[in-house]
Amino acid sequence: MYAMKHGRKRAAAMAASLSGLLLAALPAQSAHAATTLTNPGFESGTTGWSTYSAGGQNAASFTEAGGHGGSTRLSHWSASAYKVETYQYLTGLTDGTYTLSAWVRSGGGQKSAYIALRNCGSAERRTDLPPTANGAWIRIVTSVKVVGGACTISFNSDAHAGEWANFDDISFARGTTGLTVRGGDLSTLPKNEAHGAVYRSASGTTGDAMGLLKSAGMNYVRLKVWVNPADGFNDKAHVLAMAKRAKALGMKVLVDFHYSDSWADPGKQNKPAAWSGHGYAQLRTDVYNHTYDVLNALKAQGTTADMVQIGNEINAGMLWPEGSTDHWSQLAGLLTSGANAAKAVSSGTKVALHLAKGGDNAGTRWWFDNAVAYGVPFDVVALSYYGYWHGPLSDLQANLDDAAARYGKPVLVAETAYAHTLADADGLENNIATADQLVSGYPATPAGQAANFRDVLNVVEAVPGGRGLGAVYWEPAWTAVSGSGWDPADPSSGNAWENQALFGYDQKLLPAANWFSHP
Repeated sequence: MYAMKHGRKRAAAMAASLSGLLLAALPAQSAHAATTLTNPGFESGTTGWSTYSAGGQNAASFTEAGGHGGSTRLSHWSASAYKVETYQYLTGLTDGTYTLSAWVRSGGGQKSAYIALRNCGSAERRTDLPPTANGAWIRIVTSVKVVGGACTISFNSDAHAGEWANFDDISFARGTTGLTVRGGDLSTLPKNEAHGAVYRSASGTTGDAMGLLKSAGMNYVRLKVWVNPADGFNDKAHVLAMAKRAKALGMKVLVDFHYSDSWADPGKQNKPAAWSGHGYAQLRTDVYNHTYDVLNALKAQGTTADMVQIGNEINAGMLWPEGSTDHWSQLAGLLTSGANAAKAVSSGTKVALHLAKGGDNAGTRWWFDNAVAYGVPFDVVALSYYGYWHGPLSDLQANLDDAAARYGKPVLVAETAYAHTLADADGLENNIATADQLVSGYPATPAGQAANFRDVLNVVEAVPGGRGLGAVYWEPAWTAVSGSGWDPADPSSGNAWENQALFGYDQKLLPAANWFSHP
């Protein structure tokens, strides 16, 4: 099926915040200077760490029992509003890129709560703490280029009374992080445009939706392809046209094969009408020919697919009943046919297998263990993750980390989204319509949507070994337009997704889009 610029991309002037300016002059900074991190698990209290608070609230930073790995953690909390920084200054570093990793928890609600690398000879880099209402620890990372041999590791909270954050098991070592896929699924954009949709920049200037998203930092366009859809959209011709637009803007293309005439997802994997009477052997040929045909046409027009999904959210298989997971050997044969066709067109095209199991590690293991056992070739583990349905971010992190290590493959959140409002714009009840459906810590507001997308990206970035590819926001341009509904066979059907688009009901680009600029 998230006015917030990513802190890591901010200019160097951002690093010259009040605390940063004062920090450079603190005598305690030089007293704690070292070439390696001291007391990274806070098992020795605050030894090696210093505290700064412009309001004299140093007591808001303290250690206490209940660590992530050991017995002790660093906590930020006060019964009154507070702003505090806990930091450690390192010198004698060899210049180069370093990564800070920290296990964190937070009750949420702060004005800001983040880890940072500052005073490193380059622009400050930071990563915000996600709210973790379930009490689970989450690992976040940030990286910086050290120039001049010094750097400050910093934990910051600007909070209201009673709001808290925890930090533990800190590491700082050579290496870099980042995301190569910061994508959006624009499959419905042509239909929206055909029915008169208008898109505007955050300032109100009318523009092309794809171009506006590109300007915000989006670098990948995901496009689903149906075999013979009733409304003529999401077919081969539209995929070709959209790929031209994306490549002209310098973006990459992910083609999402549904192997159906309409929606394929965990609850339905219906054969295209043209294949309805075909048995398993013929379906293998159908999958190969259809996949090859679309991808070869893309290659012929100079827009070779960069990545391809063989099936969409295929938890229970595809092309039922022959390709059901009740018949794993046949499902494997169909998947292999699609993967082979993709590689026959372009060996450089990455093959992804996609499940809607973002927070379900047991289910992900079961499925991919079978895929490996049956010899299905693939390059990427792709998962849908919607916090409404797939559990907390800690579950997503555990699943991504395990899948990347278990299968030795990069991992991708192929679909994610969040609501910016609970209001309805077209009369069809939205998929997310009530407050009890929301994820704790993320209100259905533009800021809540932005924070959710930010935190999903940050969890993917933290996958060890650089195996977190990134995330694809699902249908950021599917706004409410009469005629552009969900059912290709019913022109009067509505859109149950407009409150999760990245364009508001005033047609303006929402703040969440700025997180496409995540490095």
